[in-house]
Amino acid sequence: MSEGKKLVLVGLVQPMKDQVEAFNEWYLGNHVKDTYNCPNITSVRCFKATRGFLGDAPSEYLTIYEFEGEDAEEAERVLGAYQADPNGWEKRQPNNDSMEVVGAGWYHEAIAFGTGA
Repeated sequence: MSEGKKLVLVGLVQPMKDQVEAFNEWYLGNHVKDTYNCPNITSVRCFKATRGFLGDAPSEYLTIYEFEGEDAEEAERVLGAYQADPNGWEKRQPNNDSMEVVGAGWYHEAIAFGTGA
């Protein structure tokens, strides 16, 4: 891995059926910002699907968490410790079980264009 390659955690999520308002309140209104406050996260972007391409979109929301460093195991350890700390963020709201995780994974940047890198 070359110096400066980005490490991201990608989450594919969607509200549980009939829980859109609760999802909006907890996930979009609290959890994403809470996770952004984790010490090794440098940016977070959350996207809402507008339509599929070559089939249906795999989830309603795609969230990209960008991390410092390139070690996914270490990044996951720091993230897990942060999320387990009840005092990690003073505005943290408890999970209200309004979200379904469709998939998630760690990715290293393989190639990039137009990013200023």
